[in-house]
Amino acid sequence: MVHCTTREQLAQLCQRGAWRGDPRPVQPTGFAALDAQLPGGGWPTGAIAELMPELAGIGELRLVAPALVAFAHAGRYIAWIAPPLLPYAPALAGAGLPLERVLLIRTRDPKESLWAAEQTLRCPLFGAVLGWPATITDRNVRRLQLAAEAGGSLGILYRPPQAARELSPAALRLRLSPLVDGLAVEIQKVRGGRAGMQLRLSLTSNRPQPAGVVAVDADAVDGINDALALHTPAAARP
Repeated sequence: MVHCTTREQLAQLCQRGAWRGDPRPVQPTGFAALDAQLPGGGWPTGAIAELMPELAGIGELRLVAPALVAFAHAGRYIAWIAPPLLPYAPALAGAGLPLERVLLIRTRDPKESLWAAEQTLRCPLFGAVLGWPATITDRNVRRLQLAAEAGGSLGILYRPPQAARELSPAALRLRLSPLVDGLAVEIQKVRGGRAGMQLRLSLTSNRPQPAGVVAVDADAVDGINDALALHTPAAARP
């Protein structure tokens, strides 16, 4: 099952262990068209990427699913920092994500969420850290960037669409819009690459997996966005 972790448990986890693997400079996204536009051919590890979906639940989790699965199968944890809705374990497992590598970190306020994100990004045990900040300052994004560099982790910040009008020190910024069978992706910013490119990514078709991405059944990946979009927060349940 997905593990719910407190601030104290997180600190203990990072103190008692270290990941022995060799961090990759990039992690393939699982989408060849997107990899072709990203320096090195994938998500930048040791960096922050901001995803700005036009609406919630349009496939923003499916976009990162192959990378999350690859990190987990390499023995690293995936941290979900105070997600807006409760992750649905069967959808994650169906997408090939080992649930023993998924940590749901509960926080009481944005300040504590920032602390948890910084600690997990800095800890090499974590391959990816997902956060949903409603607002975040440039200074705090830089702090997370430094933490990601120290831990060799990928930080994914899901931000509201209006954040696209703001400047950000994140290494990668993608605007996401829904299509009938996938996502329209605009590369608003990419460190070391060409910004302004627009892509159409299918989230339903079978596709070959590049090196470093664990093969995942396409139908299972289609359901991973249900992990958040179709389930209510635990606090709202009877």
